[in-house]
Amino acid sequence: MSPLRPPPPIFLDKYHGEQARALYTGRVRVSGGEAMHGRASGVARSDDSALEVDLRLPVELGGPGGGSNPEQLLAAAYAACFHGALVLLANRSGLALMQVTVDAAVTFARDPMDGLFLLSAEIRVDLPGVERAVAAELVRNTERICPYAKMFRQGIDHVVVVAHDDDPC
Repeated sequence: MSPLRPPPPIFLDKYHGEQARALYTGRVRVSGGEAMHGRASGVARSDDSALEVDLRLPVELGGPGGGSNPEQLLAAAYAACFHGALVLLANRSGLALMQVTVDAAVTFARDPMDGLFLLSAEIRVDLPGVERAVAAELVRNTERICPYAKMFRQGIDHVVVVAHDDDPC
């Protein structure tokens, strides 16, 4: 196994094309588990088997806890992506960062517009030893390039379909 390394700075080079160019697609399947409800008792498994997570309703939503939930998974993905983009951007500009942490909070809430549900997110970045103005500029620039930040700010293209028996997973 080769040593772990961050992606190369060329990831920050601008792409010029007519359409989005896919670089990677993560695939996860959720099944319903004991309660036949993905959020309450599901299992999330990635197609490469690297991820297998038991899903449980948190105590705050009337569940037993004891497992992960969609908000935690989304917060983990957002924090990981933002952290990676931040470090890559800092490295490209010659700024050495030490012990950077990114905390993400994703809140599941009632939507006053339609009476149903909505999500909100917050990112908090700790950059020890970095001057406040430099840190603010770095975080602002990271927000511009992090695809999760863009998704929360601009929305995301998505498609919802009903699968057929002969469709591949």
